Amino acid sequence: MEFYFLGTGAGMPSKQRNVSSIALMHPKMTWLFDCGEATQHQILHSPIKPRKVSTIFITHLHGDHIFGLPGFISTRAALEGTTRLTIYGPKGLQEWLDATLRVTGTYLRYPLDVIEVEAGKTYEHEGFTITVDALEHRFLAYGYRIEGRQETGMLLVDRLKEHGIPSGPLYKQIKQNESFEFEGVLYESADFLGSPKPGVKLAVLGDTTPCEASIRLAQGVDVLVHEATFADTETEHAGRFGHSTARQAAGIAKQAEAKKLLLTHVSARYVEQEDHLEREAREVFPESYLMVDHQSVQVKA
Repeated sequence: MEFYFLGTGAGMPSKQRNVSSIALMHPKMTWLFDCGEATQHQILHSPIKPRKVSTIFITHLHGDHIFGLPGFISTRAALEGTTRLTIYGPKGLQEWLDATLRVTGTYLRYPLDVIEVEAGKTYEHEGFTITVDALEHRFLAYGYRIEGRQETGMLLVDRLKEHGIPSGPLYKQIKQNESFEFEGVLYESADFLGSPKPGVKLAVLGDTTPCEASIRLAQGVDVLVHEATFADTETEHAGRFGHSTARQAAGIAKQAEAKKLLLTHVSARYVEQEDHLEREAREVFPESYLMVDHQSVQVKA
């Protein structure tokens, strides 16, 4: 799995950074988190295929996070996308999409499901558990925690051979079932499997000031994606507009005991001093990395 950053800017696009959109790419599917203006243009310069996108998570309904959504939805249909697209987001998303698609006469070739989320709810989707919580912004904004399922441990082939159990279709049954039978003897599968591999844990937060919900969603994650709109010198300004500084984002990562912090949603005012944001974050949480458009990061549990 990997995160691919399509847009890392805040508020409005700049020559260096487009507005918010992040792809989570998995061999079996691609998810988007937010879909700001011109996201589909960014996708043209990426390895992402619009018709392969199965799910979109919208953190909140500010324009820099959703104005690219109608265009992407329409293009996906034009590119022969016929598989279901599911969109999670705040209340009001269904109404806005319905009106936009109706007024523009947009015809979709695929089923579109819109799920308006609620704080504290958990959803099962494409093999992952998604937990949603409300953050603290000027506008209703959500964060998403993504947890993969625990994977079965590796087969202990040498141990199987010691018991005279040959390779073949039976090996697949051992990984899928709690017990198996061979030559009239019943065995416990766990005796022939290594330690289970934990599922990946990720958190992608929308616009927010530091809050308890952020820490809950990010608790123990392998990767936390958090906004870093402002530098330390603008802490008061950040709070007034419902945003975080890079140092505050690092504080959340540290309190939550996350393994890695990816910083995004950067104000255009820092074009000449972006490295300073990363340095401020690393003073609190060394595993902090400031993202740029079209940067990808591998995700591992």
